[in-house]
Amino acid sequence: MNTPLLTATLATTVLVAIALAGAVNFDNLKVGAPPPGWTATRTGSGEAKWTVEKDATAPSPPSVLKQSGQATYPVCLKDDTNLKDGYVEVTFKAISGREDQAGGLVWRARDSNNYYVARANALEDNVTIYHTINGRRTEEKRTNMKVASNRWHTLRAEFHGSHFSVTYDGKKAIEWDDGTFKDAGKVGVWTKADSVTAFDDFIYGAN
Repeated sequence: MNTPLLTATLATTVLVAIALAGAVNFDNLKVGAPPPGWTATRTGSGEAKWTVEKDATAPSPPSVLKQSGQATYPVCLKDDTNLKDGYVEVTFKAISGREDQAGGLVWRARDSNNYYVARANALEDNVTIYHTINGRRTEEKRTNMKVASNRWHTLRAEFHGSHFSVTYDGKKAIEWDDGTFKDAGKVGVWTKADSVTAFDDFIYGAN
C-alpha cells in the first residue's frame, strides 16, 4: 500500500469536506450592517433589511442576523456556498409581523428568484415547503405544527437528489420529491412580507 498516497488522498478528502461545510453565528461582525460574504436581497418587490444585531436571547449570543424590512420575500444567500446534496439548518425567532411571521431556509439557489425554500410560520402554525421559479413561489406541501412567536426554534432541510426532508424542532415535518432544481446552488435564509425575524447558528454541509 502506498502510505504517502493514501495519506494525501485522505487529507484531500478532509479538506474538501471542510470546504463544503460551515457554521455561522454572526458574532464578531459589525452591528447594524449586512453580514460580509452574504447577498442580502429579496425576491419580488419592496425593501428587505438584513442586518447583524445584538440579541441577549440568542442561542449563541451576542449577535444574530435580523430581517426588519418589508418585501415580497426577503432572502439572504451565503455567497461561498455551492451544495447539491447536503443539509442546511438554522435557529430562528419570529418577532413580529401583521401579514406574516416566518422564518425559512433556502437551498440549491441559482439566484434570488430560483430556489427551494422551507419555512415555519408563527401566524399560521405550520411548516411548508415550496419551490420558487423565476420569482414565483408555489406551495408543494405543508404540515400543521405549533410555531410560537418570540421563541427560538430550529429548522433543518436535508436534500439528496430529488428527495427533501424538513425537520422542525427535531421533529420530522415534511418529506417531498421534486426535480426542478437538480444542480448545486447556494444556501441561505428567508422571510416573507413584514416578518421581523432573527436568525442564529446557521450551519450547512455536503453529504
